[in-house]
Amino acid sequence: MQKKFLASPLKNLVQELFQSSLTGTGTISLLPQSPTMRQAVLDLEESKIREVANAGLGRPDVLAFWFGESDEVTPEFIRQAAIESLHQGETFYAHNLGLPELRQAIAGYKSRLHETSIGMERIAVTSGGVNALMLAAQALIEPGDHVVAVTPVWPNLTAQARIMGACLECVSLTPRAGAWTLNLESLLATITPSTRLLILNAPNNPTGWTLSRLEQQSILEHCRKTGTWILADEVYERLYYLPSARQCAPSFLDAATPEDRLLVVNSFSKSFLMTGWRLGWLVLPPSITHDIGKLIEFNTSCASVFTQRGALAALQRQGEITPRVVDHLKTCRDTLIPQLQDMPDIEVQSPNGGMYAFFKINGHQDTLNTAKRLVHEAGVGLAPGEAFAPQAQGWLRWCFASRDPQRLVLGTQRLQAWLAAQR
Repeated sequence: MQKKFLASPLKNLVQELFQSSLTGTGTISLLPQSPTMRQAVLDLEESKIREVANAGLGRPDVLAFWFGESDEVTPEFIRQAAIESLHQGETFYAHNLGLPELRQAIAGYKSRLHETSIGMERIAVTSGGVNALMLAAQALIEPGDHVVAVTPVWPNLTAQARIMGACLECVSLTPRAGAWTLNLESLLATITPSTRLLILNAPNNPTGWTLSRLEQQSILEHCRKTGTWILADEVYERLYYLPSARQCAPSFLDAATPEDRLLVVNSFSKSFLMTGWRLGWLVLPPSITHDIGKLIEFNTSCASVFTQRGALAALQRQGEITPRVVDHLKTCRDTLIPQLQDMPDIEVQSPNGGMYAFFKINGHQDTLNTAKRLVHEAGVGLAPGEAFAPQAQGWLRWCFASRDPQRLVLGTQRLQAWLAAQR
């Protein structure tokens, strides 16, 4: 009895290959098919900010102003709280929504800041502000949904909507003499009952544009009528330089009810000097908090306990950090902006919020190329405007969050010398 060494499908394949080799007719490929990703992911553009930074990272001669972070380290008492947590062995998973004591502290902080009552049941602690934004996109956007975003804006906000398969429509701010403003009527006309989500960042990165309370109320009332969700990125709310009794920019939380279709994102990164800690939070309608907790489980499970202990210490003594940070950033702004305004061919206005000077150099429309040249030829690292929106081509972003304002002066001197050499 003949033994069968090959299972039938494999045997048939071998026979077919053998016949093919004899006759020269037909071809069979044994190579695996190339893996393909979702088209939305393949279509994502690489960060133009990173593209410029990669040209200068590790070079001690380059003054780096490209990233949105201060060069000042996190205060010692925050670091010490995290160290103590590690010493105590807090190296295990936490609740998906965050430590209860931290959620309660965030709720109290936001309640005092906005003179309203925000319970901890509306707070979700996230692994950074960008994680909070992505969670919101995952929670709200179905493929094909109409999503509106106000631009120029930090590219992650629009990229996240595209990753989720949204049909994204951008409403651009308009530059006038170096300042960017919103055409409110145009924005409201774009938001219809078919609009699932509106994405706003104010104070704005990169332009420094801020919303007034009246504008926020108009947007909120309109979105109530259309049934549109609002995703408000308010991570720069404390970096606000106009007179304010509350020491913060206007927030949608000032006008909204708990059950409004509103998600507000904030972070410990900017006003608490904790960028590398990757810790943020969401303020939510209480009816969806549980489901956001499920999303957190399937994204990151939870934020690490020791970073949350550091954040708790930051909130308990925030009066020692944030006011000083804001005063210092105002000094930095008021150091940099006049220097830029004194240069011929530069168009810039002093921002009302945030930590960036957004300026235009006449005759330098391709600012991605200009930014790369500035790295190599002037030793100055800036972010190109087209990273934030096509309408911002020709503009550059300068992060002025510098521990030493004289570093900003040195940067302007290098820029001025480079510009003089181009004439």
